[in-house]
Amino acid sequence: MKRVLLAALLGAIGMFIWMSIAHMATSLGTMGISEIPNEAPVLAAMHDSIGNQGGLYLFPGAGLNQPRAEQREAMKHYQEKLDANPSGLLIYHAPGARMLAPSQLAIEFITEFLEAFFASLLLARAALGSYGRRVAFVLTIGIVAVIVTNVPYWNWYGFPAVYTIGAMFTGLIGFLILGLIAGKVLKNV
Repeated sequence: MKRVLLAALLGAIGMFIWMSIAHMATSLGTMGISEIPNEAPVLAAMHDSIGNQGGLYLFPGAGLNQPRAEQREAMKHYQEKLDANPSGLLIYHAPGARMLAPSQLAIEFITEFLEAFFASLLLARAALGSYGRRVAFVLTIGIVAVIVTNVPYWNWYGFPAVYTIGAMFTGLIGFLILGLIAGKVLKNV
């Protein structure tokens, strides 16, 4: 178990460094993301309407905050609203949000540590012979991981394809780095 924890820690550090580089030194972190033209009136309208109620908003509304019976009735007319209005998701934060807060960096590292721990645990139990097979095993876990959320978000919520491809590529490189590290650390397990 000590080697699994060592592989997870070193792998998480490698993934964290890669994610930092990918998001701060390349365009991978912003692929498919656009800024709102003439954003001042839009921001003012959002603040006037939403205020300090941060959250994930669907527009146009589909009756999600209504009782079940009213929700079903609203869904009957939802296509009409989609035909007549723009649609999408809005992640809204009230004024005062922090960029690169220490808590966000900590959560990112903990997430990568958990990914690395579970991948290393599976790798240790897989008893694969060669280094290449161990790396490929972890990379396969990474393929599953990047598909499981990115493709459904593209499909159901309309995330831009280029954003989805960038996010998947970034995640796969992270798992490749993890595989290279964990494959070395767990070579005789």
